[in-house]
Amino acid sequence: MKKVSTTLVLISFLAALAVPLVAAAVTEPAELTGQCIMRNDFSGWTNVTCPGPNGTCLFADPAKDCAMCCVLDTVYSVTNWIFVFVLALVVIFVLIGAVQILTAGGSPEKVNTGRSYIIYAVVGAIVAALAKAIPAIVTSILGIS
Repeated sequence: MKKVSTTLVLISFLAALAVPLVAAAVTEPAELTGQCIMRNDFSGWTNVTCPGPNGTCLFADPAKDCAMCCVLDTVYSVTNWIFVFVLALVVIFVLIGAVQILTAGGSPEKVNTGRSYIIYAVVGAIVAALAKAIPAIVTSILGIS
């Protein structure tokens, strides 16, 4: 049972990482080549000029830093997907752990199993928080915030 649940968690994590890549791999129409549509708001930044959300950033426009804007927009979108998926797993693991503890009936093995699931959930919450911190770390390293 333990190997099966560990395997399912690893497969789910890899699937969560693949979702944004698959979504980004969708072929864009010919009129969108050389540009990207912004999904996040970077208007408050001082060192990089980006269009607002749902704005189109043309790579040929010298007034905007579109390459940097599009890369950061992708980083933000991917980390948002990871955050949502990991938080969903955290909720599932807490519920499974709680059910294990509540239905233990005095069995120390079931209580330990439930406790382990809740510990996994806490680790997952930490991973989700780190996923939200990645864009801030990237912008800090690049010095563009």
